[in-house]
Amino acid sequence: MSSLTRLRRFLATADHPAARLVRSLRRGVRTFHLPAPRLVVVPLANLYLVCRETWAFLLRVLVCEPYFKAFCTRYGRNLRTGEFLHYVTGRGVIEIGDDVTLDGKIDIAFASRFSDRPTLRIGDRTGLGHQCRLVIARAITIGSDCRIAGGVVLFDSSGHPSDPQRRRAGEPPGPEDVKPIVVEDNVWIGMNATIFPGVTLGEGSVVATGSVVMADVPPYTMVAGNPARKVAKLDPPPDSQQVDPTPLHVAQPVP
Repeated sequence: MSSLTRLRRFLATADHPAARLVRSLRRGVRTFHLPAPRLVVVPLANLYLVCRETWAFLLRVLVCEPYFKAFCTRYGRNLRTGEFLHYVTGRGVIEIGDDVTLDGKIDIAFASRFSDRPTLRIGDRTGLGHQCRLVIARAITIGSDCRIAGGVVLFDSSGHPSDPQRRRAGEPPGPEDVKPIVVEDNVWIGMNATIFPGVTLGEGSVVATGSVVMADVPPYTMVAGNPARKVAKLDPPPDSQQVDPTPLHVAQPVP
């Protein structure tokens, strides 16, 4: 046992006056607090909030948004980011519509091995939340009016071949393992959901929090679980051409 360990044990357990004094001082430091009169604390708190919001505004407008726009092939009006730098790796095409919000920090990774122009397209009025990750080997297309919560992962290639022998040999995935993802208009994807290669999320569909979607989701359908299964049929808008507006189907697999 080292001398430092013996000293700590002595101070923590001994009945010696010095050890008791040290323990008493430690408790005093841990429980010490100052009075907080509202006339002093509230203005200080408001000043801090004003400074924080001003800093966030300047960081977003002068640094983060221009930085992300530099990666975009095309972007529309009112593209908004948060006060984090999005992490973009590889080379690809980014096309952004009008009134799009990419909040927090988002990872966008292009794998140009399978396509000369791996492409990410995001439609108008769509929002992506903090810590979303998009891996694009060929194409990920997100429609308009979509809501994609934080922590969602979309990838059109797993990065490894599905064949065990090829994977053991360290070979890259083949073209058959790269399947574009399509998210149609007005789709809501809940927090921490994962969308696998080749999936199409139909218009107006909802993916519940934490779901793992490995097959197409029909329009106006809610799915949940791992793997995701159909839990509800949603009512399409009156002007929609969708049929079968039956309100509820429970725990049916997505075809």
